[in-house]
Amino acid sequence: MATRTPGFLVLSQPGNVCVVHILLATDADWIVDEVTAALGGDDVSFVVCREGRVVSDQVAERLPDLAICDLQLGSMGGMAVTMALRLDESAGMVDHVPVLMLLDRAADLHLARRSGAEGWLIKPLDALRLRRATDAILDGGTYTEGLAADAAPVAQMIPSDDDEVDDSESVEESAEEESVNAG
Repeated sequence: MATRTPGFLVLSQPGNVCVVHILLATDADWIVDEVTAALGGDDVSFVVCREGRVVSDQVAERLPDLAICDLQLGSMGGMAVTMALRLDESAGMVDHVPVLMLLDRAADLHLARRSGAEGWLIKPLDALRLRRATDAILDGGTYTEGLAADAAPVAQMIPSDDDEVDDSESVEESAEEESVNAG
């Protein structure tokens, strides 16, 4: 059954109790088809957000077990959506939402790592990899592609509450004037 609301689509089976609720943020129909075919079942419900800026509202309405974000989402890409979720979490507005990011190429790995996503897949997608990544993240782990298992960690762009900020160091401004002959 599909229910339409401006900006998103709810996919679920009528009369079924859903055990897993997945928010899928993408504006590409082929991604919706591949993800729902790979992960769909009687115990899974989906909300498809076709605009990144409605993701936070949808998460506040019903907290998903997993958010799957396409990096190339028109109005607000997957990195911005993930960072917005992390900021909302740090402000106490929503609980933690695990994120699986769908990347277009290996060069986008640094974006996923810096955003705080629990995992990422590099397109093209397939059902086996989608299922493995989803299972790993729903079990509280991570799933990454394109990196060696011993890759050095990268600091998140958004500091956690545990991070201490050292304000004791003053920042020296170094503005120098230099005359330039314009003529």
